[in-house]
Amino acid sequence: MSQFISSVRFTAKPGQSDSLVKALTAFQLPTGALNHVVAHTGGESFFTYVMWKDEQDLVNARPDLIAFLDTVRDLLVELSPELGVTDPVSGPVLANIQA
Repeated sequence: MSQFISSVRFTAKPGQSDSLVKALTAFQLPTGALNHVVAHTGGESFFTYVMWKDEQDLVNARPDLIAFLDTVRDLLVELSPELGVTDPVSGPVLANIQA
């Protein structure tokens, strides 16, 4: 099995960025998660990614990830009716290039 990445794009409501970042940096990694990166992409926009040992670890952690999202959902802007407050993507790691 190969490592797996999950990434989520989202936008904080005006004035909620600090509260959102505080919650994101306090997030406890679920079993199988190798690391969690939080990035500010400008304005109130952010994305996170988590590297997983494998896809099954992500699948197993989904209830915990949704539970965490429920704690910050009120801080987020609805991106669209189809997406809700997050735009998630995931897939296998094809390359992991490090310095």
